[in-house]
Amino acid sequence: MPASSPAASRPHRRVNWNNLTYSVGLPLLALGFALAVCAVILLLLGVNPFEAYAAMIAGAFGTISGITQSIAKATPLLLVGLGICIAFRASVINIGAEGQIILGALGATWFSLAFRPILPDALLVIGTLLAGFLAGAFWGFIPGVLKARFGVNEILSTVMLNVVATQILLAMLKGPLMDATGVTAGTFLPQSEELPEAVWLAKIVPQTLLHTGAILAVVLAFVVYIFLWRTTIGYRIRAVGLNPEASRYAGIRVPVYQALALTLAGGLAGLAGVVEVIGVQHRLLEGITSGYGFSGIVAALFGGLHPLGTIPASYLFGSLLVGADKMQRAMQVPSSLVDVLLGLVVLFVVGSQYYARRRAARRATRPTAAAPAAPVEEAVSA
Repeated sequence: MPASSPAASRPHRRVNWNNLTYSVGLPLLALGFALAVCAVILLLLGVNPFEAYAAMIAGAFGTISGITQSIAKATPLLLVGLGICIAFRASVINIGAEGQIILGALGATWFSLAFRPILPDALLVIGTLLAGFLAGAFWGFIPGVLKARFGVNEILSTVMLNVVATQILLAMLKGPLMDATGVTAGTFLPQSEELPEAVWLAKIVPQTLLHTGAILAVVLAFVVYIFLWRTTIGYRIRAVGLNPEASRYAGIRVPVYQALALTLAGGLAGLAGVVEVIGVQHRLLEGITSGYGFSGIVAALFGGLHPLGTIPASYLFGSLLVGADKMQRAMQVPSSLVDVLLGLVVLFVVGSQYYARRRAARRATRPTAAAPAAPVEEAVSA
């Protein structure tokens, strides 16, 4: 009897199309409900929702400028969302992306201005990106250590660090990093001097906001996917998120990997601050975050908290931000309506995920025919 080949002995992994339909369809259904509720609000404001949504779609997809601007806004959302995915897989929640973006932007600005006369252009760009990543990672490392060593709730610590980072930014922009030309002119604007052109990210489409940081963000999404699903450290992070007690029993140092997840999340959010500074603004400004720290959480949730799913989700929310701005100008609706729309999306997406988890739990408890138990590795790889 011929021996079976190794390939034949491996279990065949089938795609569960039912689960895939739920994972893709539920967020889209949640978005539809959010838009429907927002349409009711528009009616109460005396605005035709069809005209408003037509203006929003035209603003996001009707022109090359709208499309490229949507991708540019999606870039920091994607970077923040990738960090949220890593933190979620370790069963920790990072609400501190706003502060981490600020620290990343601060680190990049300081490095590029301080080392401009010393380093060649290529090293200056690499050093600027690395400085922003390390600064954001340090801001994520603080709540990670507080949770690992003292059991401090990471939601509270990250939110409080957002406030600290904002105050540091204001102090730096009104002090050491304030633009000297503004001081001379007497304007005293809270902004830094323009960064050297050597660190500016190249434009993919000339005369638009679309820069090479968008490519970097997509590449990092695949890197994060490989890290989480194809490396030992990523396996342990996911194991910690699935069952901390079982991970401790298996010898995994749960606090260490939770702190590592928050640190990496902070580093990716710091990169979001870097690409916003060197790709769009070219100087450090007071409102550099533009709310990306919180909108990135929404994009990650909509993408199923998966690195690859966050790519289209980020573009969708980047388009929403651009289109909503156009809708605001065209229909004269309040700017807070954009925040209402994002909040409704969060509400319905989280509700749909809760429903999906309840449905999966019910299916798991149904009596089934006896079958060989799946190995632990397959459970973690889900």
